[in-house]
Amino acid sequence: MAAKHLQHTKKKKLGAYPHAMVVFSITLALFVIGLFGVLLIHAKEIFNLVKENMEVQVYLERDLTPLEIEKLKNTLSRKEFIALDNGKPQVTYMSKEDGAREFIDESGEDFLTFLGENPLRDAFILRINPEYATSAQLKKIQEDLQNTVGVYEVGYVESLINSINENLQKVSIVLLSFAAILVLVVMILINNTIKLALFSQRFLIRSMQLVGATSFFIQRPYLNRATIQGLISGLIASALLMGLLQYAYSQIAELYLLRNDEQILILMATLLVLGSVIGFFSSYRAVRKYLRSSLDDLY
Repeated sequence: MAAKHLQHTKKKKLGAYPHAMVVFSITLALFVIGLFGVLLIHAKEIFNLVKENMEVQVYLERDLTPLEIEKLKNTLSRKEFIALDNGKPQVTYMSKEDGAREFIDESGEDFLTFLGENPLRDAFILRINPEYATSAQLKKIQEDLQNTVGVYEVGYVESLINSINENLQKVSIVLLSFAAILVLVVMILINNTIKLALFSQRFLIRSMQLVGATSFFIQRPYLNRATIQGLISGLIASALLMGLLQYAYSQIAELYLLRNDEQILILMATLLVLGSVIGFFSSYRAVRKYLRSSLDDLY
């Protein structure tokens, strides 16, 4: 009697669906892809932050009156390529006296004592809209500003712009390639996990088929379960990811500057969808395989 009960227990365990193993495996896979997604978001924010602080120096003709300088500032502020901060154009006036003091403070050398006069010019410092922070656009901006009345010369660090844009393109290609490979690996991993979990259900599936159950009736509970497990795994992975991010932000203050809540929420929603969709189709393929298999193939 005891031996029969033990045998029945073993058979029950052998045919049991490993819910915890499936959820854990999918959660781990989604968490890894979520980490890579966070890396992509923060890498993009770094480049955006650099572009948002891109500046162009506009040096003015000498002996402009305060009224002419103010009119020129209004003209520059209306340019479409000027960055806005709370609706305010980022155009800063720097007089030649302020420029001299800043240079002396940074270099520690008072060039005015041996030159006898200030050779610098009054200038406007323009912060450029990130959408225009490309080499081609900045050349057009330079030509436009150069033709403005009252402007003597326009300058910006062209080598820095070229370096940023080249590196952004290279990093984007590399990261997107890794992301595509990672998504493929995750899909294969989740697919194999669910296929392995359904392996213990193959005789139950065949038994239901032999007693006349339709394919839809047999598949429905497995598809529903896989979809729910994908959603649960996505929720757990998102929660772990958010907890890790909050900890990182609390430990590294500078990292908070790269925070983009909108992109993070989109990433978490993607994890939910990805987990449920891959779970659904993986379960569909696995059940279909066992429905079409012969009895000998099930052993």
